[in-house]
Amino acid sequence: MEGIVVQMIAKWERQLQHVLPDQPDLIVLPECCDEPYMEGMNPEWLYAFYRYRGNRILDFFAEVSKAHQCYIAYSAMMEMEDGTFRNATLLIDRSGEICGVYNKNHITIRQKSTSTTLYGKEAAVIETDFGRVACIICFDINFNELMEQYVKQKPDLIVFSSAYHGGLMQSYWAYTCRAHFAGAIWLPDPCSILSPVGEVLGESTHFYPFVTRTVNMDCAVVHYDYNKPKLDAVKQKYGSKVRISDPGRLNAFVISSESEDFTIQEIVREFDLELLDDYWVRSRADRCKPGHMEP
Repeated sequence: MEGIVVQMIAKWERQLQHVLPDQPDLIVLPECCDEPYMEGMNPEWLYAFYRYRGNRILDFFAEVSKAHQCYIAYSAMMEMEDGTFRNATLLIDRSGEICGVYNKNHITIRQKSTSTTLYGKEAAVIETDFGRVACIICFDINFNELMEQYVKQKPDLIVFSSAYHGGLMQSYWAYTCRAHFAGAIWLPDPCSILSPVGEVLGESTHFYPFVTRTVNMDCAVVHYDYNKPKLDAVKQKYGSKVRISDPGRLNAFVISSESEDFTIQEIVREFDLELLDDYWVRSRADRCKPGHMEP
């Protein structure tokens, strides 16, 4: 087991060299990123390894975070004081300290039946210096009740550490939460970065099993209706200082401030732009007005 811990740290030292030159603010790792794979490995051995490994690999990532002044979303099986385990994402901040923990709310029936791993019950956004982060892990992506908890908290970014891709559910989460989405997935599926309207901004490939992108968190989502003439006026006045991104077919746009002179919320107020969620509220209210609905 000692040899495996050493090999795992060496593996991630090599992998991180692909992305650290881009000076990332955040590195997202796949689910159970320090789990070894060996022929004949059984759950009993694996959980014994987790106990032996302890916090050593966590400490390694904390040193990287501190040295490179970046956040790292470290996904791993963690033992609790009572001897039970959680499938967790630990968000390490730029100083190497843990600034938030998410325990997977929806582990699989198989994992529960073959281990002492328990379901998590909390789902709170984590505050960072670049925005509000919501964490989900693998099987979590299938459960709307978890997504609805996060919708109410208005995250800026969803961090998805996973063993599988999730397909269209990635875009569904990004769009429903109006948040950027960063998914780190086991090979051979690609890692993906999505916009708040579910548009893929970048993906890893077979030859480059990692992806880095710069995204602008100072953004908002608006609908086409009633806003299009106002958006044209925004471009006429501010030009390249405001970006309007249309994914097509959705009739919803992402608008972002590309300038230090103002925030996107200042633009929203100046031009009286209606945010997408506010438009849905107004549409529901109009349907319920007297005389608007069929008898």
